[in-house]
Amino acid sequence: MNPLAPPFDVKLMNLAATALFSACLVLLVAAAGWWALRHPLFAISGIVVQGDVVHNSAMTFRANVAPRLAGNFFTVSLAAARQAFEGVPWVRQAVVRREFPNRLRVHLQEHQAVALWGSDGESRLVNTFGEVFEANVGDVDQEALPRLSGPQEQSAQVLAMYRGVSPVFEPLGLTVDRLALTARGNWQLELDTGAVIELGRGSPDELSARAQRFVQTLTQVTSRHGRRPEALVSADLRHVDGYAVRLRGVGTTSADAAKK
Repeated sequence: MNPLAPPFDVKLMNLAATALFSACLVLLVAAAGWWALRHPLFAISGIVVQGDVVHNSAMTFRANVAPRLAGNFFTVSLAAARQAFEGVPWVRQAVVRREFPNRLRVHLQEHQAVALWGSDGESRLVNTFGEVFEANVGDVDQEALPRLSGPQEQSAQVLAMYRGVSPVFEPLGLTVDRLALTARGNWQLELDTGAVIELGRGSPDELSARAQRFVQTLTQVTSRHGRRPEALVSADLRHVDGYAVRLRGVGTTSADAAKK
């Protein structure tokens, strides 16, 4: 037997003391937690909002967010707070963090509207990421925005197509007011003059090239009939060897200038 080993009863006392100390520590931590959960010092008393707040005010956030926040500094759900802020119109993304002892700091990113979405009268918009969102269209200059439409899950593709095709018509002083993707995959655009152009199917590069050929020869075609490009009523670019156009005061014209 090892003469240096402590007796069994001493070991037992040490274990009991350790267990008692641990229990007291747990109780102390629990008491501190209970105190912190209930002490008014840690009740959420302020929310600092930073970032994009062009379309919202403190009153808007108070009405839409405050009722959905529960708990104090330690117990409030940051995920729930983020969802509450992102449920406010125009808010695209919210990052929420705690600030000791009783505040939340929120950084917001708003949607930047670049187009209207859907049919006339709809209150949906498209942001710079090609995402469709609900908002009050009265908050934007509707006359300055194009109207896009198509399957909503392809909204980013529609916006990309608009960005690719729209500049093609600028040399003629024409603006693309509308661009639509049909359920069958056909593209159709409308100019600010009211002219409707059938682009057909294809990749953005293919359609841009098709529109480019059309624009490069449209002035030549319209001048043959004593007209300017603004006289265009409609055009069908789905023909392999050219396109068909209608001009105000002129019958349907089969234009083969594109292949010359």
